[in-house]
Amino acid sequence: MKPFAESSEQNKVPIFTARQHAVYFAEQFSHLNWIASDQAEYHAGIQMWLDDAALDNIDGPLLLDVNQPSWPVDEVDAVFSANTVHIMAWPSVENMFAGIGKVLQSGGVFCLYGPFNYNGKFTSESNARFDQWLKERDPVSGVRDFEALQVLAGEAGMQLVDDIEMPANNRVLTWKKI
Repeated sequence: MKPFAESSEQNKVPIFTARQHAVYFAEQFSHLNWIASDQAEYHAGIQMWLDDAALDNIDGPLLLDVNQPSWPVDEVDAVFSANTVHIMAWPSVENMFAGIGKVLQSGGVFCLYGPFNYNGKFTSESNARFDQWLKERDPVSGVRDFEALQVLAGEAGMQLVDDIEMPANNRVLTWKKI
């Protein structure tokens, strides 16, 4: 059965205005080439979406683990990641930003969708409950602080260009490689 995430369906149009998921992006931006990537355990489900879409401007799924010493791409114009940093251990978040900094070309953008804390505080009660649930599931996960992500982005040669409020207490953060 092809995997389905209700949150993706609910947020795809709002996220699209800021940038969105692989198949939906590829449909909306048919003049661009896309690569869907993830860890191996998710490839079968991603492949179902790609097969159903039958688009000629999207490849993948590409095996990508942010902890790999070298990534399977040399250079990209943009990176979009949704609902990732809060389910990773902090060293993996650091590796993700460092890896993106290596493959993102000058002037390229990195868009990150998800819940974030600001000044060490939750932006909503639902995000506080979500953080508690995440940590019960995996103690190394949790809603990340915007300021800490900003430091990682700066270390990777990126500067913030946008911070867009989204539905369900989420945001899209966009950095540009300088």
